[in-house]
Amino acid sequence: MGCMRWIIVGIVLALLAVLGVSWAVSPSEQAPPAEPLSYADVLFVRAVETAPETWTFYVTVAHPDTGWEHYADGWDVLLPDGTPIKPQPEAAFTRPLAHPHVDEQPFTRSQAGLHIPADVQQVRVRAHDSLHGWGGREVVVNLSVPSGEGFAVER
Repeated sequence: MGCMRWIIVGIVLALLAVLGVSWAVSPSEQAPPAEPLSYADVLFVRAVETAPETWTFYVTVAHPDTGWEHYADGWDVLLPDGTPIKPQPEAAFTRPLAHPHVDEQPFTRSQAGLHIPADVQQVRVRAHDSLHGWGGREVVVNLSVPSGEGFAVER
């Protein structure tokens, strides 16, 4: 009798398959779609040389901050070799951003006292977000010209 039971189960399953019966999860039972990646983007950089080899950077960032769980939390100015310039060596970023900017988008923050050697002609500026990290739009700043795509330089 045990063998007959498995034959009947097989026939029922075959019939259900032929009839197109599915055991798929209904849309209401499916997990919600994953949140799309939303990196922090650098929109514009204004670099001002305030003394020989000393700069202040004004960086405009856009990111759809939702609160403390997901916000743009800092930006970096990078030397050509990828080394971040930090006014405090222990800092996580060139300019840490201390709180979400949910209702202020885009926003601009500055960092003074950045030492850039005289022989450096180009730096890269990138923004970081607390959930996805790096990956948004970066701006390459040519310090030897007054302006370019996404930046202005004052000497």
